[in-house]
Amino acid sequence: MDFKLELVPIPVTDVDRAKAFYADQAGFTVDLDQSFGEDFRVVQLTPPGSACSICVGKGIVDTPPGSVKGLHLVVADIHAARAELVARGVEVSEVQDLSAPGKPTVSYAYFEDPDGNTWALQQLPY
Repeated sequence: MDFKLELVPIPVTDVDRAKAFYADQAGFTVDLDQSFGEDFRVVQLTPPGSACSICVGKGIVDTPPGSVKGLHLVVADIHAARAELVARGVEVSEVQDLSAPGKPTVSYAYFEDPDGNTWALQQLPY
């Protein structure tokens, strides 16, 4: 039995601001932007190359905005991915290489959305 993670809700305060950040700055594709009345709106966005999407909106989750921490975007070239995000106006930390004796290096760089939900770029050794 496969269990495929396909959608992660991200709590935000301003749906349009979040949509602009994820689409225009982070480069996610907007898959859906649909309202159902005044109290429900869902915007689904997918990172390039990902099988899993996120959604932001109104009436989706009741968790506090900014409470999602540590989502990982795995990339083949962390320096190129970081440069792309920085060029789009995203504040991204410097790349950090983490390793243990006898283990391959794993690299990270971190950023957050306007509400404080946090993301990690991660480059695994292949």
